[in-house]
Amino acid sequence: MPALPTRIAALTCAIALLASPLRAQAPADKLIDGALKDSAAWNRLAELVDTFGNRPVGSESLESAIDWILAQMKKDGLDNVHGEPVMVPHWVRGRESAMLLTPHRGPLHMLGLGRSVGTPASGITADVLVVNDFADLHAHAAQAKGKIVLFDHHFDPNKPPFDAYGEAVIYRFAGADSAAAYGAVAALVRSVTPHSLSTPHTGAMGYGDTTANAHHVPAAAITLEDADMLHRIQNRGQTIRVTLSMEAHMLPDAHSRNIVAEVRGSEHPDEIIVLGGHIDSWDVGQGAMDDGGGFVSAWEAVRLIKQLGLKPKRTIRVVGWVNEEMGSRGANAYRDAHRAELAKTKFAMESDNGAFTPKGVRLTGPDSLLPVLRELIAPLARIGVTEAAMGDPEADVTPLVEAGVPALALDIDASRYFWYHHTDADMMSALDPKQVGMCVATMGVVVWGAANR
Repeated sequence: MPALPTRIAALTCAIALLASPLRAQAPADKLIDGALKDSAAWNRLAELVDTFGNRPVGSESLESAIDWILAQMKKDGLDNVHGEPVMVPHWVRGRESAMLLTPHRGPLHMLGLGRSVGTPASGITADVLVVNDFADLHAHAAQAKGKIVLFDHHFDPNKPPFDAYGEAVIYRFAGADSAAAYGAVAALVRSVTPHSLSTPHTGAMGYGDTTANAHHVPAAAITLEDADMLHRIQNRGQTIRVTLSMEAHMLPDAHSRNIVAEVRGSEHPDEIIVLGGHIDSWDVGQGAMDDGGGFVSAWEAVRLIKQLGLKPKRTIRVVGWVNEEMGSRGANAYRDAHRAELAKTKFAMESDNGAFTPKGVRLTGPDSLLPVLRELIAPLARIGVTEAAMGDPEADVTPLVEAGVPALALDIDASRYFWYHHTDADMMSALDPKQVGMCVATMGVVVWGAANR
């Protein structure tokens, strides 16, 4: 038997080897440490948005950004890097303005709504009728004819942000048709946000009747401050008169692409884990938060898995969807192009809530998967990501959910999301490098764990 000092020395050596970070660190910890050691994800996002700016569908900036991303993905050594064709709508804002004429003269801060028609070249000059909601419009139907109707529906700050958004956004989407049904000549909506520094918020609207003979009226969002002012003026019994000018128009559909890249599975390459975000944005700001941060977080998670030499058993696929902002054609195109793979797509994970502090992960699928989800996120407790709950899917994975694929979404601290949503303020300064890194870590750990269960 070896002498006691020799046995103690051997035991000490064995313990040291087991404790060595190089030998014993779990892949999840490597991913967390790799995501948080520097500002790589934030820097990559900044290069993207500083170089190409916002990326509305149909624009040269979007297509140039896609070219750059595909080239960078190839430099990252990712597998099967390619673009997949999608036909997208092409709406152009053009010049626009809203001018208050009475009771005083001054500009209103506005942004036309996506898909809106324009005004005549001379604009539309009319009195304004301010209403709280659709019921209030109906109650004042006799006064709406020939007016510009302003929907001053408030974003409820006492409700969870996305619940409040869901209640308010219907006025942005359907306000124009509702106003036109009562003879109004245009529609304005209070920007869908709880917070404003004279920043209007754009977004998509829709026309229920798309026939050539339908009476479509132009629609725009104005700021909270201007909406409050106009409502006060009306409450005093004063006349409000406004000239609205918009060059907005639709062009023929344009060619675009979804972005696809992978780390191929080592044992089950035909079984797929999907993660991503949308690469298109509105034509204001930089689209850094919505959804450059979500897409780059997913991309960086996959790049980190590749860089660390981790070899997932299943294929991990990152997708940058196009046209989320104007109708999810990219999401539908992805589903159709990969329909044969859906039975072996284990789940699809999306980030489209801003790359702020992640709190946990939300599941859409059988509740029997919740224990699995809790197991996947367990290593993330060290950075405060602990919540696993049922919830609704994000927009771009919804077609996959409808085809039977379970979906995950980052549960983000959304307290500031609607400050920047669809505005000129959606810039890199809205995002913090550490919080972006936490999103990378969360997505990386979850998809790595799922790929190797």
